[in-house]
Amino acid sequence: MRHVHRTFLIITGAAIAAALVLLYALVDPSSHLFPRCIVLTVTGYQCPGCGSQRAVHSLLSGNVTAAWHFNAMLVASIPLIILMLIAAWRKHHWPRLYNALNSLPAIVMWAMAVIAWTIFRNL
Repeated sequence: MRHVHRTFLIITGAAIAAALVLLYALVDPSSHLFPRCIVLTVTGYQCPGCGSQRAVHSLLSGNVTAAWHFNAMLVASIPLIILMLIAAWRKHHWPRLYNALNSLPAIVMWAMAVIAWTIFRNL
């Protein structure tokens, strides 16, 4: 029974992910269908995630230059995000990699990079 539940969750998660990829590939996030950034709306400053929806749309459309323009940190982070997903998936086989990527120094370094990116993009 537990195996059936896990399989159902995996299939459901994959279907939702595929639907989101299709949505972002086909619909321009500049449309009114997608939410606006509340931080930018209220303060006038860009948060670290500002432009991420448009960057994902651009990447799925094959326009890396536009994606970089919308959110360079997201585009630059994709290899690390993929590595972190693989490390989480294979954490029992590669515990040292998983532990290194999820260690306090790695988290602090990532947080500092996000803060620096936020400051840099608002100068």
